Amino acid sequence: MTGSVGVVDYGSAGNTFSIVRALECAGAQVKVIKKPTDIQGMDRLVLSGVGSFPDGMRELSASGLAEVVIQWAQSGRPLLGICLGMQILCEVGFEYGESQGLGLIRGEVRPVQCKGVVPHMGFNRILATTGSPLLQGLGAEDLFYFMHSYEVQNYTDITALTDYAGHQFVSAVQRDNVYGVQFHPEKSRQAGIRVFQNFLSL
Repeated sequence: MTGSVGVVDYGSAGNTFSIVRALECAGAQVKVIKKPTDIQGMDRLVLSGVGSFPDGMRELSASGLAEVVIQWAQSGRPLLGICLGMQILCEVGFEYGESQGLGLIRGEVRPVQCKGVVPHMGFNRILATTGSPLLQGLGAEDLFYFMHSYEVQNYTDITALTDYAGHQFVSAVQRDNVYGVQFHPEKSRQAGIRVFQNFLSL
């Protein structure tokens, strides 16, 4: 578990500081990425974010970081999207209209529709559907913190699902070196630290 991790900080990030702290607890050397040249020398990249899909994409594009993230993913190096960061990895989002995403995951982002209260907030479990290395060592007893009103709809890259109020949604994805989690590892206590440790081990 060595190497440096860049955490992309853009206007909608919001949770950058807590992610940096959690990654440091997991053993990472962390640098906050605010402009394209900051990415030099990094081994892994984290795309965080809270807020709306269109605002996130607008801010990433305006800063020049959207193209940097795409090029990073295409280089084969590990990339992890968290919450909104996972959602904007997808091709398109339907929050406040239709917006194009980064196109790194085959999927759409649409409102959570279920009988429960939306946004879905609080601790919940995940059900791993594949042997993703990001979720290694985690089981049904582990709890993860969620806070979201939109969900990724994807049928090819799912690595974990979560049940909420009778509704099952995608809580983790992976496409080659690109990973995404709908939950917040930085707010998920030891289970979240384990996710970051697994990311550092990729």
